[in-house]
Amino acid sequence: MNDVNPLGDDLLPWLLLAMGGALAIGTAVALVRPPDRRDEGDLTRPPLARSLVMIAIGALAAVWGLASLAS
Repeated sequence: MNDVNPLGDDLLPWLLLAMGGALAIGTAVALVRPPDRRDEGDLTRPPLARSLVMIAIGALAAVWGLASLAS
C-alpha cells in the first residue's frame, strides 16, 4: 500500500491560512455590507471594535499560515 498523504505534510499551515482568511474576509464583508433583512433582536451592524479585532486576528493567522508554507 502506498503511504502518500494526499493532503501533504503541511496540512496545519493550509488550515491556518484558510481559517484565518475566512475569518478576516468574512468579518470585513459583514462590516462593510450588513444584511438587508434582520430578525428581531439583531443589531443593525456589527460592533466596530470587535470586528476590527477579529479581522486582525484572522489576518495574522492567514499570514502565519502563508509564512509557514513559504518556509
